[in-house]
Amino acid sequence: MSRTSMRRRDFMRFALALGGNALLTQTALAEKLPGESVVGSPKGRIGEFPKGFLWGAATAAYQIEGATHVDGRGESIWDHYVGTPGKIKGSANAAVACDSYRRYAEDVAIAKRLGMQSYRYSIAWPRVQPQGSGIVNQKGLDYYRRLTDALLEDGIRPLPTLYHWDLPQPLEDAGGWPERDTAQRLADYARIVVDALGDRIDQWVIFNEPYIFTVLGYAQGIHAPGRKEPLAALRATHVANLAQGLVYRAIKASRPRAEVGSAYNVAPVVPATASAADRAAAERQDKFGNLWFVYPALKGHYPAGVLPSERQSELLGFRSGDEEIMRAPLDFIGLNYYSCSYVQEDAQALIPGLGTKSFEPKKRVSQEKTDFGWDIYPKGFYDIVTEMAGHTGRIPIEITENGAAYNIGPSADGGVHDAKRIAYARAHLLELSRAIRNGAPVRAYHHWSLLDNFEWSEGYTQRFGLIYVDFENGQKRLPKDSAAWYAKIIAENKVV
Repeated sequence: MSRTSMRRRDFMRFALALGGNALLTQTALAEKLPGESVVGSPKGRIGEFPKGFLWGAATAAYQIEGATHVDGRGESIWDHYVGTPGKIKGSANAAVACDSYRRYAEDVAIAKRLGMQSYRYSIAWPRVQPQGSGIVNQKGLDYYRRLTDALLEDGIRPLPTLYHWDLPQPLEDAGGWPERDTAQRLADYARIVVDALGDRIDQWVIFNEPYIFTVLGYAQGIHAPGRKEPLAALRATHVANLAQGLVYRAIKASRPRAEVGSAYNVAPVVPATASAADRAAAERQDKFGNLWFVYPALKGHYPAGVLPSERQSELLGFRSGDEEIMRAPLDFIGLNYYSCSYVQEDAQALIPGLGTKSFEPKKRVSQEKTDFGWDIYPKGFYDIVTEMAGHTGRIPIEITENGAAYNIGPSADGGVHDAKRIAYARAHLLELSRAIRNGAPVRAYHHWSLLDNFEWSEGYTQRFGLIYVDFENGQKRLPKDSAAWYAKIIAENKVV
């Protein structure tokens, strides 16, 4: 997790600098899909959720599995990146992480004890296809069969993400996401996985936060593969959109009845001032951050007003027919929400049209922050879910990530008393229930994360889990107070 999506300070900093990670609060909903309207159930009180609503938690393979050189798994760009001095806090790596490759049954049992009905996990491409193409590693597929079967046996819906940032290193050596061939490689890998596991799994997530792995990985170099090439990053966004369409069709070809979606990081954006320039910058950021991977799938084109129209095709490497390749009538939309963004106009932008940068406001939307330093803005959850529903219409929404880093450890009594996490989650769930009551078609919520884990460039310094993991003492699991509280939410299907 995931993302991180608005989970990482470096993302918050750079997404703003390059051109957006957020939806401008109160953005006009003028570009809804033709003939579509927001659908939801207005019944029930604030804090109550619809009958059949799914509750769960999310994880990501690289962040929890460990076993990076076990059973034929190949090298990913993150394996390569963590070996570069100075990239990861504490020089940490994910060679063991939560050791979930070996302890997956324990983690599934935890989810069952908490009453979870859905578990979002990711499938590691290099564990299934070590070179990113060609030979399939059956031991990798067998692991995901065991994990999926364990979930089904405990009555938990499996919700796998096909790509959560772990590109096989050989594909990066060949150019990575800026190269169009990577899109076809992902589609081939997806077909392998769905052919093998599609008899067990009904819903699939294609991407986790494509904005993050393209922009942070290829423009700023603060995520793997660590490249600082803004124009390559723009091309990577286009290749990811091509891949999204190709993977959608690959899944449907294998399992026509499967539901297919993607998970996007989203957030409301706050302009520095009421000036026309800052508001225009915020609107560009809205489109680039929140809609850049949604519009191509649902509409076959990019949102207007981000890149100069006369140069857009050149900057993206767009070819005739790409509009049809990108198109994918997704069956559901995943949204990851953590906080808001602050932006202002930047006349010195590296890429024409993306003239935005971050700033430190004198007046923030909230004076409360998580231990990661992110503003706590529950109302932004209502705003962004409502706004995105306006763009996606009747398509069901799943909250694929929402949570906060609080780094408290066990107390003298042996418990982890994370009252601030409970307060964060409670406030956000109240806003989510309000959005549903007002028509947003949300059908599921996944807390980020089930476990404390390897938090990308932050190493093990930020803890998002409901379950405390003792990384110094054999990865022992210890439920936090928030886990018990969340179990009550699930049992009563309402905020308590």
